[in-house]
Amino acid sequence: MKTLVAAVLIAGTSPLAAQDSPGSTPVVFRRFGDYVVKIQVVENGSGAKATVGSGFFVTGAGHVVTNYHVISKLVQDPDRYHAELIDAKGNARAIRALGVDVVHDLAVVRSDSPSPRHFTLREVTPEQGARLYSLGHPSDLGLSIVEGTYNGELQHTLYPKIHFTGSINPGMSGGPTLTDEGAVVGINVSTAGDELSFLVPVERAQALLATVTAPSYRPPPSFLDVVARQIIAYQNVYLAGMFAAGTKTVQLGRYHVPTQPAPFFRCWADAERKPDLTYETIEHRCSTDDYLYIAGEQESGIVTVSHELLTSRQLNTLRFYALYSSVFARDETPSGEREHVTKWKCRASTIDAGSGPLRTVLCVRAYRKLSGLYDAVLKTAPLGRNDGAIVSTLTLAGVTYDNIGAISRRFVERISWR
Repeated sequence: MKTLVAAVLIAGTSPLAAQDSPGSTPVVFRRFGDYVVKIQVVENGSGAKATVGSGFFVTGAGHVVTNYHVISKLVQDPDRYHAELIDAKGNARAIRALGVDVVHDLAVVRSDSPSPRHFTLREVTPEQGARLYSLGHPSDLGLSIVEGTYNGELQHTLYPKIHFTGSINPGMSGGPTLTDEGAVVGINVSTAGDELSFLVPVERAQALLATVTAPSYRPPPSFLDVVARQIIAYQNVYLAGMFAAGTKTVQLGRYHVPTQPAPFFRCWADAERKPDLTYETIEHRCSTDDYLYIAGEQESGIVTVSHELLTSRQLNTLRFYALYSSVFARDETPSGEREHVTKWKCRASTIDAGSGPLRTVLCVRAYRKLSGLYDAVLKTAPLGRNDGAIVSTLTLAGVTYDNIGAISRRFVERISWR
Protein backbone atom coordinates (compact mmCIF):
# COMPACT_ATOMS: atom_id res chain seq x y z
CA MET A 1 0.00 0.00 0.00
CA LYS A 2 2.87 2.42 0.90
CA THR A 3 4.46 1.71 -2.48
CA LEU A 4 1.26 2.64 -4.29
CA VAL A 5 0.90 5.91 -2.32
CA ALA A 6 4.52 6.80 -3.02
CA ALA A 7 4.07 6.15 -6.74
CA VAL A 8 1.04 8.43 -6.84
CA LEU A 9 2.90 11.21 -5.03
CA ILE A 10 5.88 10.93 -7.37
CA ALA A 11 3.60 11.21 -10.38
CA GLY A 12 2.11 14.37 -8.90
CA THR A 13 -1.50 13.22 -9.41
CA SER A 14 -4.11 10.86 -8.02
CA PRO A 15 -5.83 7.77 -9.41
CA LEU A 16 -9.09 9.72 -9.86
CA ALA A 17 -7.34 12.55 -11.68
CA ALA A 18 -5.60 10.08 -13.98
CA GLN A 19 -8.93 8.54 -14.96
CA ASP A 20 -10.30 12.00 -15.79
CA SER A 21 -7.36 13.19 -17.88
CA PRO A 22 -7.99 15.02 -21.17
CA GLY A 23 -9.09 12.56 -23.82
CA SER A 24 -10.34 10.01 -21.29
CA THR A 25 -13.73 8.36 -21.67
CA PRO A 26 -15.48 10.40 -18.92
CA VAL A 27 -14.26 13.65 -20.47
CA VAL A 28 -15.43 12.67 -23.96
CA PHE A 29 -18.80 11.66 -22.56
CA ARG A 30 -19.23 14.96 -20.67
CA ARG A 31 -18.11 17.10 -23.59
CA PHE A 32 -20.13 15.49 -26.36
CA GLY A 33 -22.91 13.44 -24.75
CA ASP A 34 -25.53 16.13 -25.26
CA TYR A 35 -24.76 16.26 -28.99
CA VAL A 36 -26.30 12.77 -29.25
CA VAL A 37 -30.03 11.99 -29.24
CA LYS A 38 -32.30 8.99 -29.14
CA ILE A 39 -34.50 8.60 -32.20
CA GLN A 40 -37.73 6.64 -31.98
CA VAL A 41 -40.31 5.80 -34.61
CA VAL A 42 -43.78 5.54 -33.12
CA GLU A 43 -46.81 3.68 -34.48
CA ASN A 44 -49.67 6.18 -34.63
CA GLY A 45 -52.51 3.87 -33.70
CA SER A 46 -50.97 2.42 -30.55
CA GLY A 47 -48.55 5.16 -29.57
CA ALA A 48 -45.92 2.44 -29.04
CA LYS A 49 -42.30 2.66 -30.13
CA ALA A 50 -41.65 0.52 -33.20
CA THR A 51 -37.97 1.39 -33.63
CA VAL A 52 -35.34 2.94 -31.39
CA GLY A 53 -31.96 4.18 -32.57
CA SER A 54 -29.55 7.05 -32.18
CA GLY A 55 -28.54 10.21 -34.00
CA PHE A 56 -26.46 13.34 -33.49
CA PHE A 57 -26.77 17.06 -34.20
CA VAL A 58 -24.67 18.36 -37.10
CA THR A 59 -25.95 21.94 -37.46
CA GLY A 60 -27.20 24.65 -35.15
CA ALA A 61 -30.47 24.63 -37.10
CA GLY A 62 -31.37 21.19 -35.75
CA HIS A 63 -30.20 18.82 -38.50
CA VAL A 64 -29.52 15.31 -37.20
CA VAL A 65 -27.63 12.45 -38.88
CA THR A 66 -28.82 8.89 -38.29
CA ASN A 67 -29.07 5.58 -40.15
CA TYR A 68 -31.66 4.99 -42.85
CA HIS A 69 -32.64 1.72 -41.18
CA VAL A 70 -33.52 3.59 -37.97
CA ILE A 71 -36.27 5.56 -39.76
CA SER A 72 -37.09 3.04 -42.52
CA LYS A 73 -40.61 2.44 -41.18
CA LEU A 74 -41.30 6.16 -41.47
CA VAL A 75 -40.03 6.14 -45.06
CA GLN A 76 -41.97 3.02 -46.02
CA ASP A 77 -45.26 3.98 -44.36
CA PRO A 78 -45.40 7.69 -43.38
CA ASP A 79 -49.15 7.60 -42.75
CA ARG A 80 -48.77 4.91 -40.10
CA TYR A 81 -45.68 6.17 -38.24
CA HIS A 82 -44.18 9.39 -36.92
CA ALA A 83 -40.69 10.02 -35.56
CA GLU A 84 -39.27 12.03 -32.70
CA LEU A 85 -35.96 12.62 -31.00
CA ILE A 86 -35.31 12.61 -27.30
CA ASP A 87 -32.56 15.05 -26.33
CA ALA A 88 -30.10 14.84 -23.45
CA LYS A 89 -32.60 16.48 -21.08
CA GLY A 90 -35.33 13.98 -21.93
CA ASN A 91 -37.34 16.39 -24.06
CA ALA A 92 -39.18 14.95 -27.06
CA ARG A 93 -39.13 16.85 -30.34
CA ALA A 94 -40.97 15.94 -33.52
CA ILE A 95 -38.66 15.32 -36.49
CA ARG A 96 -39.16 14.95 -40.21
CA ALA A 97 -37.01 13.22 -42.78
CA LEU A 98 -35.10 15.53 -45.13
CA GLY A 99 -32.92 13.13 -47.10
CA VAL A 100 -31.88 9.49 -47.31
CA ASP A 101 -28.93 7.56 -48.69
CA VAL A 102 -30.07 3.95 -48.65
CA VAL A 103 -26.82 2.71 -50.23
CA HIS A 104 -24.77 3.93 -47.26
CA ASP A 105 -27.61 3.49 -44.73
CA LEU A 106 -27.80 7.16 -43.82
CA ALA A 107 -30.53 9.72 -43.28
CA VAL A 108 -30.76 13.35 -42.25
CA VAL A 109 -33.73 14.41 -40.15
CA ARG A 110 -34.56 17.75 -38.58
CA SER A 111 -36.45 19.16 -35.65
CA ASP A 112 -37.81 22.70 -35.59
CA SER A 113 -35.77 23.52 -32.47
CA PRO A 114 -32.21 24.84 -32.92
CA SER A 115 -29.28 23.07 -31.31
CA PRO A 116 -26.31 25.29 -30.49
CA ARG A 117 -24.23 22.26 -29.45
CA HIS A 118 -23.46 20.14 -32.48
CA PHE A 119 -20.67 18.38 -34.34
CA THR A 120 -19.11 19.96 -37.42
CA LEU A 121 -18.50 17.24 -39.96
CA ARG A 122 -15.13 17.07 -41.69
CA GLU A 123 -13.08 14.29 -43.22
CA VAL A 124 -10.93 12.49 -40.64
CA THR A 125 -8.40 9.70 -41.21
CA PRO A 126 -7.13 8.26 -37.91
CA GLU A 127 -4.06 6.08 -37.65
CA GLN A 128 -4.53 2.32 -37.49
CA GLY A 129 -5.20 1.44 -33.87
CA ALA A 130 -6.25 4.94 -32.83
CA ARG A 131 -8.62 5.05 -29.88
CA LEU A 132 -12.18 6.04 -30.74
CA TYR A 133 -15.38 6.52 -28.76
CA SER A 134 -18.82 5.38 -29.88
CA LEU A 135 -21.94 7.01 -28.45
CA GLY A 136 -25.53 5.82 -28.63
CA HIS A 137 -28.54 4.32 -26.89
CA PRO A 138 -28.01 0.53 -26.70
CA SER A 139 -31.29 -1.39 -26.27
CA ASP A 140 -33.02 1.83 -25.15
CA LEU A 141 -31.07 1.74 -21.86
CA GLY A 142 -29.90 5.34 -21.96
CA LEU A 143 -26.97 7.14 -23.52
CA SER A 144 -23.78 5.06 -23.34
CA ILE A 145 -20.19 5.36 -24.48
CA VAL A 146 -17.98 2.56 -25.79
CA GLU A 147 -14.22 2.68 -26.26
CA GLY A 148 -12.72 0.97 -29.27
CA THR A 149 -10.06 1.18 -31.95
CA TYR A 150 -9.92 2.24 -35.57
CA ASN A 151 -8.91 -0.65 -37.82
CA GLY A 152 -9.20 0.97 -41.21
CA GLU A 153 -11.63 0.36 -44.04
CA LEU A 154 -12.75 -3.12 -45.02
CA GLN A 155 -11.05 -4.46 -48.12
CA HIS A 156 -13.83 -6.60 -49.57
CA THR A 157 -16.67 -4.10 -49.95
CA LEU A 158 -18.06 -2.28 -52.94
CA TYR A 159 -18.29 0.96 -50.97
CA PRO A 160 -16.09 1.99 -48.01
CA LYS A 161 -16.97 0.75 -44.53
CA ILE A 162 -14.86 1.20 -41.41
CA HIS A 163 -13.88 -1.70 -39.15
CA PHE A 164 -14.32 -0.58 -35.54
CA THR A 165 -13.15 -2.88 -32.75
CA GLY A 166 -15.71 -2.08 -30.07
CA SER A 167 -19.07 -3.26 -28.76
CA ILE A 168 -21.65 -1.37 -30.78
CA ASN A 169 -25.04 -2.78 -29.79
CA PRO A 170 -28.57 -2.53 -31.23
CA GLY A 171 -29.98 0.91 -30.50
CA MET A 172 -26.61 2.60 -31.06
CA SER A 173 -27.24 2.62 -34.82
CA GLY A 174 -26.96 6.15 -36.15
CA GLY A 175 -24.81 7.41 -33.29
CA PRO A 176 -21.35 8.92 -33.84
CA THR A 177 -17.94 7.36 -33.33
CA LEU A 178 -15.41 10.10 -32.66
CA THR A 179 -11.89 10.97 -31.61
CA ASP A 180 -11.12 12.33 -28.16
CA GLU A 181 -11.16 15.82 -29.71
CA GLY A 182 -14.73 15.37 -30.94
CA ALA A 183 -14.07 14.77 -34.64
CA VAL A 184 -16.66 12.34 -36.02
CA VAL A 185 -14.91 9.48 -37.83
CA GLY A 186 -17.96 7.44 -38.75
CA ILE A 187 -21.57 6.63 -38.06
CA ASN A 188 -22.47 3.44 -36.18
CA VAL A 189 -24.22 1.10 -38.59
CA SER A 190 -23.91 -2.60 -37.66
CA THR A 191 -22.14 -5.25 -35.60
CA ALA A 192 -21.23 -8.90 -35.95
CA GLY A 193 -20.73 -9.28 -32.19
CA ASP A 194 -17.50 -10.01 -30.31
CA GLU A 195 -16.47 -6.34 -30.71
CA LEU A 196 -16.59 -6.65 -34.50
CA SER A 197 -18.46 -3.51 -35.53
CA PHE A 198 -18.80 -1.29 -38.58
CA LEU A 199 -19.09 2.42 -39.32
CA VAL A 200 -20.12 4.47 -42.32
CA PRO A 201 -17.27 6.90 -43.13
CA VAL A 202 -18.11 10.46 -42.15
CA GLU A 203 -17.62 11.81 -45.68
CA ARG A 204 -20.81 10.03 -46.78
CA ALA A 205 -22.77 11.91 -44.11
CA GLN A 206 -21.04 15.11 -45.23
CA ALA A 207 -22.27 14.58 -48.77
CA LEU A 208 -25.86 13.89 -47.73
CA LEU A 209 -25.90 16.89 -45.38
CA ALA A 210 -24.58 19.15 -48.14
CA THR A 211 -27.41 17.98 -50.40
CA VAL A 212 -30.24 18.60 -47.94
CA THR A 213 -28.90 21.98 -46.77
CA ALA A 214 -28.46 23.39 -50.27
CA PRO A 215 -30.68 26.47 -50.77
CA SER A 216 -32.54 24.94 -53.70
CA TYR A 217 -33.22 21.57 -52.03
CA ARG A 218 -36.80 20.52 -51.30
CA PRO A 219 -37.65 17.16 -49.66
CA PRO A 220 -39.80 14.93 -51.89
CA PRO A 221 -43.41 14.23 -50.85
CA SER A 222 -42.47 10.52 -50.68
CA PHE A 223 -39.01 8.98 -50.36
CA LEU A 224 -39.98 5.65 -51.92
CA ASP A 225 -39.13 6.77 -55.45
CA VAL A 226 -35.82 8.17 -54.16
CA VAL A 227 -34.98 4.85 -52.48
CA ALA A 228 -35.86 2.91 -55.65
CA ARG A 229 -33.67 5.16 -57.82
CA GLN A 230 -30.75 4.85 -55.42
CA ILE A 231 -30.99 1.04 -55.36
CA ILE A 232 -31.20 0.84 -59.15
CA ALA A 233 -28.15 3.09 -59.54
CA TYR A 234 -26.28 0.94 -56.99
CA GLN A 235 -27.11 -2.40 -58.61
CA ASN A 236 -26.20 -1.06 -62.04
CA VAL A 237 -22.69 -0.50 -60.65
CA TYR A 238 -22.15 -3.75 -58.79
CA LEU A 239 -23.76 -5.94 -61.49
CA ALA A 240 -21.85 -4.35 -64.37
CA GLY A 241 -19.74 -7.06 -65.97
CA MET A 242 -20.66 -9.68 -63.38
CA PHE A 243 -20.26 -13.22 -64.83
CA ALA A 244 -18.81 -11.78 -68.03
CA ALA A 245 -16.00 -13.52 -69.90
CA GLY A 246 -13.01 -13.87 -67.61
CA THR A 247 -15.03 -14.63 -64.48
CA LYS A 248 -13.29 -17.16 -62.25
CA THR A 249 -14.50 -20.74 -62.45
CA VAL A 250 -14.00 -23.75 -60.22
CA GLN A 251 -13.91 -27.38 -61.33
CA LEU A 252 -16.32 -29.68 -59.49
CA GLY A 253 -16.13 -33.15 -60.94
CA ARG A 254 -16.51 -32.82 -64.69
CA TYR A 255 -18.18 -29.41 -64.37
CA HIS A 256 -16.71 -25.92 -64.63
CA VAL A 257 -18.90 -23.40 -62.80
CA PRO A 258 -18.54 -19.69 -61.91
CA THR A 259 -17.10 -18.61 -58.55
CA GLN A 260 -16.26 -15.27 -56.87
CA PRO A 261 -17.54 -13.02 -59.65
CA ALA A 262 -16.13 -9.90 -57.92
CA PRO A 263 -13.57 -9.12 -55.17
CA PHE A 264 -16.34 -8.27 -52.70
CA PHE A 265 -17.60 -11.89 -52.75
CA ARG A 266 -16.53 -14.50 -50.21
CA CYS A 267 -16.59 -18.20 -50.99
CA TRP A 268 -16.75 -21.38 -48.91
CA ALA A 269 -16.77 -25.07 -49.78
CA ASP A 270 -17.29 -28.36 -47.97
CA ALA A 271 -17.93 -32.03 -48.74
CA GLU A 272 -20.08 -34.71 -47.18
CA ARG A 273 -18.74 -38.23 -47.48
CA LYS A 274 -20.41 -40.50 -44.94
CA PRO A 275 -19.98 -44.28 -45.04
CA ASP A 276 -23.72 -44.88 -44.63
CA LEU A 277 -24.67 -42.69 -47.60
CA THR A 278 -25.01 -44.05 -51.11
CA TYR A 279 -23.84 -40.80 -52.62
CA GLU A 280 -21.41 -37.93 -51.94
CA THR A 281 -21.94 -34.17 -52.09
CA ILE A 282 -19.60 -31.21 -52.52
CA GLU A 283 -21.01 -27.76 -51.87
CA HIS A 284 -19.47 -24.51 -53.08
CA ARG A 285 -21.03 -21.16 -52.14
CA CYS A 286 -20.16 -17.50 -52.74
CA SER A 287 -21.97 -14.43 -51.47
CA THR A 288 -21.55 -10.68 -51.35
CA ASP A 289 -20.46 -9.20 -48.03
CA ASP A 290 -22.51 -6.06 -48.58
CA TYR A 291 -26.24 -5.61 -48.58
CA LEU A 292 -28.70 -2.72 -48.48
CA TYR A 293 -31.31 -2.69 -45.75
CA ILE A 294 -34.74 -1.72 -47.06
CA ALA A 295 -37.35 -2.75 -44.49
CA GLY A 296 -38.06 -5.72 -42.21
CA GLU A 297 -36.72 -8.85 -43.89
CA GLN A 298 -36.34 -7.04 -47.21
CA GLU A 299 -32.76 -6.44 -48.33
CA SER A 300 -31.15 -5.53 -51.62
CA GLY A 301 -27.70 -5.80 -53.14
CA ILE A 302 -27.30 -9.48 -52.26
CA VAL A 303 -25.95 -11.89 -54.86
CA THR A 304 -25.44 -15.54 -53.93
CA VAL A 305 -23.95 -18.31 -56.06
CA SER A 306 -24.10 -21.93 -54.93
CA HIS A 307 -23.23 -25.26 -56.50
CA GLU A 308 -24.01 -28.73 -55.16
CA LEU A 309 -22.22 -31.65 -56.84
CA LEU A 310 -23.74 -35.12 -56.46
CA THR A 311 -21.80 -38.30 -57.24
CA SER A 312 -22.56 -41.96 -56.68
CA ARG A 313 -21.15 -45.35 -57.64
CA GLN A 314 -23.89 -47.32 -55.91
CA LEU A 315 -27.17 -45.86 -57.15
CA ASN A 316 -28.62 -47.08 -60.41
CA THR A 317 -29.86 -44.66 -63.05
CA LEU A 318 -33.43 -44.40 -61.74
CA ARG A 319 -32.46 -43.93 -58.11
CA PHE A 320 -29.78 -41.36 -58.98
CA TYR A 321 -32.24 -39.43 -61.14
CA ALA A 322 -34.72 -39.41 -58.24
CA LEU A 323 -32.01 -38.01 -55.96
CA TYR A 324 -31.00 -35.42 -58.54
CA SER A 325 -34.63 -34.37 -59.06
CA SER A 326 -35.27 -33.98 -55.34
CA VAL A 327 -32.23 -31.73 -54.90
CA PHE A 328 -33.21 -29.64 -57.92
CA ALA A 329 -36.80 -29.34 -56.65
CA ARG A 330 -35.82 -27.95 -53.24
CA ASP A 331 -37.32 -24.54 -52.58
CA GLU A 332 -34.41 -22.08 -52.53
CA THR A 333 -36.52 -18.91 -52.64
CA PRO A 334 -36.00 -16.48 -49.73
CA SER A 335 -38.86 -15.57 -47.42
CA GLY A 336 -40.41 -12.12 -47.43
CA GLU A 337 -43.18 -10.02 -45.95
CA ARG A 338 -46.36 -9.72 -48.03
CA GLU A 339 -46.37 -6.00 -47.27
CA HIS A 340 -43.17 -5.58 -49.27
CA VAL A 341 -43.04 -8.31 -51.96
CA THR A 342 -45.40 -10.23 -54.21
CA LYS A 343 -45.60 -14.01 -54.49
CA TRP A 344 -42.93 -15.87 -56.42
CA LYS A 345 -43.72 -16.74 -60.04
CA CYS A 346 -41.59 -19.48 -61.65
CA ARG A 347 -40.94 -20.63 -65.18
CA ALA A 348 -39.13 -23.83 -66.18
CA SER A 349 -37.38 -24.53 -69.47
CA THR A 350 -34.67 -26.67 -71.06
CA ILE A 351 -32.01 -24.88 -73.09
CA ASP A 352 -28.95 -25.81 -75.12
CA ALA A 353 -26.02 -24.63 -72.98
CA GLY A 354 -23.29 -25.54 -75.48
CA SER A 355 -22.06 -28.54 -73.50
CA GLY A 356 -25.50 -30.13 -73.66
CA PRO A 357 -29.08 -29.69 -72.45
CA LEU A 358 -29.54 -27.64 -69.27
CA ARG A 359 -32.70 -27.62 -67.19
CA THR A 360 -33.50 -24.19 -65.72
CA VAL A 361 -36.11 -22.72 -63.40
CA LEU A 362 -36.32 -18.95 -62.95
CA CYS A 363 -38.44 -17.56 -60.09
CA VAL A 364 -39.16 -13.83 -59.79
CA ARG A 365 -41.10 -11.62 -57.37
CA ALA A 366 -41.71 -7.85 -57.46
CA TYR A 367 -41.25 -5.20 -54.77
CA ARG A 368 -44.62 -3.71 -53.94
CA LYS A 369 -43.48 -0.24 -52.83
CA LEU A 370 -40.29 0.18 -54.88
CA SER A 371 -41.23 0.27 -58.53
CA GLY A 372 -38.95 -1.49 -61.00
CA LEU A 373 -37.19 -3.77 -58.48
CA TYR A 374 -37.38 -7.56 -58.20
CA ASP A 375 -35.85 -10.56 -56.49
CA ALA A 376 -34.86 -13.57 -58.60
CA VAL A 377 -33.67 -17.14 -58.10
CA LEU A 378 -32.28 -19.13 -61.03
CA LYS A 379 -31.63 -22.89 -60.68
CA THR A 380 -29.84 -24.94 -63.31
CA ALA A 381 -29.13 -28.66 -63.76
CA PRO A 382 -27.29 -30.31 -66.67
CA LEU A 383 -29.09 -33.35 -68.08
CA GLY A 384 -27.92 -36.68 -69.41
CA ARG A 385 -25.58 -38.03 -66.70
CA ASN A 386 -26.31 -40.91 -64.33
CA ASP A 387 -23.18 -41.02 -62.17
CA GLY A 388 -22.61 -37.32 -61.39
CA ALA A 389 -24.67 -34.16 -61.53
CA ILE A 390 -24.60 -30.57 -60.30
CA VAL A 391 -27.29 -28.11 -59.24
CA SER A 392 -26.28 -24.45 -59.51
CA THR A 393 -28.30 -21.62 -57.98
CA LEU A 394 -28.06 -17.87 -58.51
CA THR A 395 -29.95 -15.53 -56.16
CA LEU A 396 -30.37 -11.81 -56.88
CA ALA A 397 -32.02 -9.31 -54.52
CA GLY A 398 -33.32 -5.91 -55.53
CA VAL A 399 -32.49 -5.73 -59.24
CA THR A 400 -34.25 -4.59 -62.39
CA TYR A 401 -35.93 -7.08 -64.70
CA ASP A 402 -33.43 -6.28 -67.45
CA ASN A 403 -30.53 -7.10 -65.13
CA ILE A 404 -32.18 -10.38 -64.12
CA GLY A 405 -32.16 -11.41 -67.76
CA ALA A 406 -28.62 -10.21 -68.48
CA ILE A 407 -27.03 -11.70 -65.34
CA SER A 408 -28.89 -15.00 -65.73
CA ARG A 409 -27.70 -15.40 -69.33
CA ARG A 410 -24.08 -14.65 -68.40
CA PHE A 411 -24.29 -17.03 -65.42
CA VAL A 412 -25.51 -19.89 -67.64
CA GLU A 413 -22.80 -19.15 -70.20
CA ARG A 414 -20.13 -19.73 -67.55
CA ILE A 415 -21.36 -23.30 -66.86
CA SER A 416 -19.75 -26.04 -68.92
CA TRP A 417 -19.01 -29.76 -68.65
CA ARG A 418 -17.47 -32.60 -70.54
